[in-house]
Amino acid sequence: MCICVTGPLRGVAVLLLVGLTWFLASTIFGGDGGSSIRHFFTGASEEPTAEPRPRRYKCGLSAPCPPKHLAFRVVSGAANVIGPKICLEDKMLVSSLKDNVGRGINVALVNGVTGELLETQAFDMWAGDVSDLLKFLRPLHEGTLVFVASFDDAATKMNDEARRLFEELGSTAAKELAFRDSWVFVGAKGIEDKSPFEQRMKNSKGSNKYEGWPESLEMDGCIPLRPPLES
Repeated sequence: MCICVTGPLRGVAVLLLVGLTWFLASTIFGGDGGSSIRHFFTGASEEPTAEPRPRRYKCGLSAPCPPKHLAFRVVSGAANVIGPKICLEDKMLVSSLKDNVGRGINVALVNGVTGELLETQAFDMWAGDVSDLLKFLRPLHEGTLVFVASFDDAATKMNDEARRLFEELGSTAAKELAFRDSWVFVGAKGIEDKSPFEQRMKNSKGSNKYEGWPESLEMDGCIPLRPPLES
């Protein structure tokens, strides 16, 4: 005895069979079966949802700085290969691309009232003369911001006066800085307390990331602008 499907029921059966076949094929070959079936029956197409990109703030910070603050990022050099970087308000002040980095201590001076770049210099602390660094630091004006990033070796030629001058700018690590330590620091002339913006990674054979050098340091944050000095 044969049970035959005729008329409208036969059309529905064929449609269901085609849909089931499509779904199985999509599942086996990695397609989106559910989406394909919905499209087959409804004719609707689904646009892929783009993932929102994380918002980028000045110098790559994860959040914006408050009003009247300067966004910064300081990165020390990696071994003696990759130079340091100093970014302020999304402008690169010191980098290998700007061709203004050097072995030793890399410094950027910034007006603490306006945020204007005053000068950048690199001081060779392995084969250079520390007196050049002393002449650079002694006459700083009140309120000048000092951004520092080490590259290769920042300490061999460092003497007691140089360490003291950095301490007066708010450093706590300068007095102990040693051969090939990684160091990043932001201080200011006339600061009353120790700077909260400083990191040091000791050169240690047992923990160095690179052969003979510790890992590079990266520090960022927001620095408040100083009010204009009263005349």
